[in-house]
Amino acid sequence: MRRHSLNGGEYRGYLPTAEQTGRRLPVILQFHGGGFVSGSGDSVANDFFCRRIAKLCDVVVIAVGYRLAPENKYPAAFDDGLRALYWLAKQSNLAECSRSMGGGVGGGGIGGEVRRSDAHRHIADSFGATVVEPWIAAHADPSRCVLLGVSCGANIADYVARKAVEAGKRLDPVKVVAQVLMYPFFIGSVPTHSEIKLANSYFYDKSMCTLAWKLFLPEEEFSLDHPAANPLIPGRSPPLKQMPPTLTVVAEHDWMRDRAIAYSEELRKVNVDAPVLEYKDAVHEFATLDMLLKTPQAQACAEDIAIWVKKYISLRGHEFSY
Repeated sequence: MRRHSLNGGEYRGYLPTAEQTGRRLPVILQFHGGGFVSGSGDSVANDFFCRRIAKLCDVVVIAVGYRLAPENKYPAAFDDGLRALYWLAKQSNLAECSRSMGGGVGGGGIGGEVRRSDAHRHIADSFGATVVEPWIAAHADPSRCVLLGVSCGANIADYVARKAVEAGKRLDPVKVVAQVLMYPFFIGSVPTHSEIKLANSYFYDKSMCTLAWKLFLPEEEFSLDHPAANPLIPGRSPPLKQMPPTLTVVAEHDWMRDRAIAYSEELRKVNVDAPVLEYKDAVHEFATLDMLLKTPQAQACAEDIAIWVKKYISLRGHEFSY
């Protein structure tokens, strides 16, 4: 595990094992939960979850920190999520430039020698980054990037996925090949069946979630049908058919369950690979609070995510089926 700064924020990086094999591994950008007002990428629970995912998926996991409400209103957290993706692209380009420079030594006479550190600084400045992260350059393959969001982090992941589609080749060499939305923090003005039945459920109820959205959205923009909150409103771009494969994880006793399933159904209607994994006798955040809850569903969920993700990160193509 490595802890570093990212454009003013912080991230934690995880490798599947402590052994340095020199392999280039796929990257999972992970966004923690907390209703936009709490949580962090370096919490004990998130650390435990990221270690598990890195090992099971055999990937580099980058747990992205982002600014929290109410001090930082929308779109701060979403901007930070997108900034992390562009940062990954810049890191990849910086690393490639560094490799192409070799030793970074020029003419050899007096005045002709260029210190490598100075050359790196010049390249970093031109890309808008501050420093090359050697461990990312050594281990990460950004052409196989998966977004994974937990609760409100799933909303961020979905936003970042949309922006990645719109950016296209401007993100090269980063390619978002899939996303995983774990019990996304979706809501809407017209309640679903689960939002009615489980409105007063334990852990997260409707009143608490509504308050979180009031704290996150600017007062003049507050609406349960805000594009950041409700994925089912018409007119969101890009068209759903352009979205990457999307795995949705839901819990039986999570009141946000039905809206997440409905979004997945909309993706499937336009032929996006968008399966739903539902876990019985489970609550919101069941798989990411496993250090506390210790449930068999959490381990099963992590293993199921790994099986699906490997369809899209395997160098040999879609050798896994689900």
